[in-house]
Amino acid sequence: MDSPDLNPAELRRYARHLNMPEFGLEAQQKLKSSKILCIGAGGLGSPIAMHLAAAGIGTLGLVDPDVVEESNLQRQLLHGTKDLGRPKLDSARDLLHDLNPHVEVITHSTTFTASNAIELARDYDLIIDGTDNFPTRYLSNDIAVFLKKPNIYGSILRFEGQCTVFAPHLGGPCYRCMAPHPPKPGLVPTCAEGGVLGVMPGLIGTIQATEAIKLLTGIGQPLIGKLLHVDALSMKFRTFQLRRDPECPVCSEHPSITAPIDYEQFCGLPKSVPSITVHDLHQKQQTHAPHFLLDVREPDEFATARIPHSTLIPLKQLPDRLDELPRDLPIIVHCKSGMRSARAVDELQQGGFQNVENLTGGIQAWSKEIDPSVPTY
Repeated sequence: MDSPDLNPAELRRYARHLNMPEFGLEAQQKLKSSKILCIGAGGLGSPIAMHLAAAGIGTLGLVDPDVVEESNLQRQLLHGTKDLGRPKLDSARDLLHDLNPHVEVITHSTTFTASNAIELARDYDLIIDGTDNFPTRYLSNDIAVFLKKPNIYGSILRFEGQCTVFAPHLGGPCYRCMAPHPPKPGLVPTCAEGGVLGVMPGLIGTIQATEAIKLLTGIGQPLIGKLLHVDALSMKFRTFQLRRDPECPVCSEHPSITAPIDYEQFCGLPKSVPSITVHDLHQKQQTHAPHFLLDVREPDEFATARIPHSTLIPLKQLPDRLDELPRDLPIIVHCKSGMRSARAVDELQQGGFQNVENLTGGIQAWSKEIDPSVPTY
């Protein structure tokens, strides 16, 4: 396909690119003809989308089902205070169009799942993973391998982050070569659970955007087969070599996985547990119906926001503290959004507790629907 010409406004806009002999007009035209799919319009997705739009990518696809919350604004620069409650894709589209009206922004207001991932990713040149959960990481990896597209991986937690390019069709490893098995549920916290320094997504997301530009234009040496690790507290950047696994179930010569699987089950997440709504819990509290409200978040989260009359036992401590729970009362378990508490309900059921329910939506739903004075942090 012929590279598209740049109009006079684009020539002015990208002048600093065009002045570089290593980049120039040809690379800029390649960017204009390229299509990138970014999964997530949050912490990592913000710098990824903003830098790629400013750089002149032709088409940018964004996948995200969420709305803007106040706790997002510490790091998710696609969104502002005026956007609270709006779909993230709406505020992202507005900002990106203002940043560069020459870029086509395609929004996919959905969760990236095994049932829609191939259809969503098929028409893009490469995939950038801006998520923070293991099922989506394995899914985006597998889809990229199936479609023979590069997958630019990034992750952040607290003061650290890492980035690499997974591209078996270009001779490198895939995510499963680096991490054949997911960690046990609850072992590795998400950013919502463990926190993150607000600038970390900017650091790692910018590196992801840089890798995308290098891949699409053919300049430099992409991070294929190399994992870049960043420690912001010491400001150390270290690079580790990654190798292909000749027995990889997805990217080896004889793969055992050739289509999307059940990634929640693969990552050990409970498929379905008994649940209760925040309105039902509120009714129980109003009528003083007997129950035990268990909070399985971390102490720092509990100190920031809590539902009245709850008892804190962090998820990782739960197996050793089952004797602190009543067996003669209904137990309602909650966390921030309902994921950790679902795992807790599953553990309690396996431990012989019969009357256990998960609070749908967690403390976030409680704050939104019952008591706005409780911060969503």
